Amino acid sequence: MEGDANAMLRGQAEIWRYMLGFVDSMALKCPNQSTAPLPRTSPTSTSSCASLVRRNIFSIHRPSDDGVDPLYGLTDSSRWLIQGSELNHVPMVIMQTHPLQLAPWHCLGQCSRDGGIAFQKAHGAETWEFAGDNPEFNKMFNDAMACTAKTTTKAVLEAYGDGFGLVGSVVDVGGGTGGAIAEIVRACPHIPGINFDLPHVVATAPAHDGVEPVGGSMFEAIPMADAVFLKWVLQDWRDEDCVKILKNCRKAIASSNQKPGKLVIVDLVLLDRDGDSNSLFDDIGVTFDLIMMARQSGGKERTEAEWKELLQQGGFPRYNIIKIQALPSIIEAFPQ
Repeated sequence: MEGDANAMLRGQAEIWRYMLGFVDSMALKCPNQSTAPLPRTSPTSTSSCASLVRRNIFSIHRPSDDGVDPLYGLTDSSRWLIQGSELNHVPMVIMQTHPLQLAPWHCLGQCSRDGGIAFQKAHGAETWEFAGDNPEFNKMFNDAMACTAKTTTKAVLEAYGDGFGLVGSVVDVGGGTGGAIAEIVRACPHIPGINFDLPHVVATAPAHDGVEPVGGSMFEAIPMADAVFLKWVLQDWRDEDCVKILKNCRKAIASSNQKPGKLVIVDLVLLDRDGDSNSLFDDIGVTFDLIMMARQSGGKERTEAEWKELLQQGGFPRYNIIKIQALPSIIEAFPQ
C-alpha cells in the first residue's frame, strides 16, 4: 500500500509539472521583452528571474550587504538569449510564445476528435496563407526561422562543408530570407546559390552576394541546380505532399548536366521506438512532432525508417544520415 501511495504521489507531481510547464516558457519570454541586457529589478522581473535561476537559465549573485539587490548573470543557456549576438534564439522564443502561435493549441483537442488543422481552426487560414496576408506575422515567422538557420547552417558547414565543395550550384528550397544559402555561398564562393521560396517571402529578403532570389511554389517546379538544399521543410507537410516535393527535387537535379546531383535535407530524425540514444535533443524531437500537428497541414517528424520510405517514393533510393552539433541531422540523398 505504501508503494502504491508513493507511486500516486509521484504521478500527481508529474501532472502538476506538465500542467504548469507553460510558466517556464512565459518566464523565458520576459527578458526578451525588455531592452535591458539582463533583467531589471521589479516585483515581476524578480519573480520571473527567480524561476529562470531555478532552471539554470540565469545565475545569481547575492551581495553580502543587506538591502542590495541580487545580481543576475549569464549561463551557457542564457547566452542564447542575448539580443544582437551573432548566434541567438531570441526571435524564436518570441515567436513560439506569441499569442498567435499559442492559439492553435486550444483547438488541438477538437482536431483530435473531429479532424482538421488546429492553426486553421484558430485563425481561419493555414499557416502559409495566414503569413501571406499578415505582414507582421510573416516578419515574426521569418525572423525566427532566420535566427535558427544561422545556428543550424553553422553546424551543417562544420560537418558537411566538403559536401558542397563538389557541386556546381545549390538551390535552397524554402530558403526564407536567404540567410542559410548566403552562408553556404560565403563558405564555398565558387557555388552560385538560389534562394527559392514563396513570392511574399523572397520579396522581403535582403540582397546577398552570390545568391539569386526566385519566387515560386515547390509543388509546381524547383529551379535547376546540382544540389537541392531542403532545411526544415518536409516536417511541415504530410507524406503525400512530401513525395510531390521530393519528385520535383529529383527533376531539378536531374536537369542539371554539370555533375551528378544530390539532395541535402536538414531535418529532425526521431529515435525509433526501440532505439537507444544519448542525444541532448531526443525529447525535443518528440515535442516538435506535436508542434507540427498543431500548426501545420499534416506535418510531422519522422524516424529513419519513415525517411527511408519517403525518399524511395520520391526517387532517392540511397541516403546517408550525418549527425551535427544541432537539433536536426543532415540526410544526404541520391537519385541513383
